[in-house]
Amino acid sequence: MSERVYPSARPNGGATLQQPSQFAPPPKPHPYRPTPAYHAGHDRRRCNFRRCFFLTCCWFLLFLIFILLLSCIASAAIYFLYNPKRPTFSISSLKLSQLNLSNSGLDDSTRLTTKFNLTLSCKNPNKKIIFHYDTITIKSFANEHVLVANGTFPGFTSVENNVTTIHTTLSMVNQVLDPESVTSLRSDLKKKIGVPIKLVLETKVKVKMDKIKVKKFDIVVTCRGIYGQMPKGKIAGIATITKAKCKVDPKFKIWKVTF
Repeated sequence: MSERVYPSARPNGGATLQQPSQFAPPPKPHPYRPTPAYHAGHDRRRCNFRRCFFLTCCWFLLFLIFILLLSCIASAAIYFLYNPKRPTFSISSLKLSQLNLSNSGLDDSTRLTTKFNLTLSCKNPNKKIIFHYDTITIKSFANEHVLVANGTFPGFTSVENNVTTIHTTLSMVNQVLDPESVTSLRSDLKKKIGVPIKLVLETKVKVKMDKIKVKKFDIVVTCRGIYGQMPKGKIAGIATITKAKCKVDPKFKIWKVTF
């Protein structure tokens, strides 16, 4: 019998073809690295914060506008219903009973002694408004800045369409003046027209309109155009008040700020 010749198992010039072994480890897969979603969430929270802040500002602005609108409506209603007017003050008379400048030999100072008799008129021109005044402080100045007399007047109530007359005495005893004030006052005493006098009244007022009550506020009354004549012996000097005018300035405080 002839022998069978089997072909070689190494084709292509003897290259060995290896079969994968069933026990070889599988190839390692590439690790999965998901993209972090941190930035997206952060931007979303930032947008939410900005949106909430914007909405809060809008609501606060609307609330403020609503309050201001209500205040304007209430003020307009009160104005047309009550037609409020400021009280008026006027000088009825001013007499200078005493005005002496004396030099002290002990300390070489100049002292001032004065006594003024003042009559004021306070008018309430309103028909439905009542004013309640606290104690009134009155100061008298010569040439705008030299204090020459002061005094007080007790509080009172000024009813509708009423005129209240105030009689009071302003005085100062042995008040030491600085050299500048002495020079200014001596110059004013030589004027033929008289000493220019300014009166300043300060007090607090409470306003009542039927059942509506307004919290107390400050008012300052400034009177100018007064010229005081020097007393002659025991005869008091009568001030000229033909050009006297008094200005009333209310002072309102909001959050400790005066307007």
